[in-house]
Amino acid sequence: MDEQELKKIIEALLLSSNEPLSVEKLLEVFDEWQRPSTEQLKKSINELQADYSERAFELIEVASGYKVQTKSAYSEWVARLQIEKPAKYSRALLETLAIIAYKQPVTRADIEEIRGVAVNSQIMKTLMEREWIRIAGHKDVPGKPAVYTTTKEFLNYFNLNYLNELPSLPEVMDTLTLHTASQPKEECVTE
Repeated sequence: MDEQELKKIIEALLLSSNEPLSVEKLLEVFDEWQRPSTEQLKKSINELQADYSERAFELIEVASGYKVQTKSAYSEWVARLQIEKPAKYSRALLETLAIIAYKQPVTRADIEEIRGVAVNSQIMKTLMEREWIRIAGHKDVPGKPAVYTTTKEFLNYFNLNYLNELPSLPEVMDTLTLHTASQPKEECVTE
């Protein structure tokens, strides 16, 4: 199979998938006799990334593999097309998720200590249903509380390969402070 045909096949697979595709998953699609080498596949992916550099979309690598998405510069336009409104998450949910992401592994008591308020069970349920967090085990203390960590789905959703790609905590805090300060008082919700 020639390189151009391989690129077209990979592009079709990535555009057709609702989830990231790993190199292994892409290779599984090919019959053994036509299967490209891992190097050939990665070369085609790199060429597609270069091809897309002047386009409105990009091919990125996340924790679970590769995916094609609209560049963030055009998200406002794409959002106008969408009939279904994206989910809006409460500040409490986002704070809880941030604590788990930055301090993992953590127990519910750890989260409550950092936030200074009790964690609503619905928040933990929502994060588990979204598959952004999981129970990674239990702490060896009385009561054996569950220990939470983030998942690959969390990394995929936020376009990350690894946790060390998260913005630094001071950056996040500055952004939250600026966002809260810029909201009109009636929009600021206190817990």
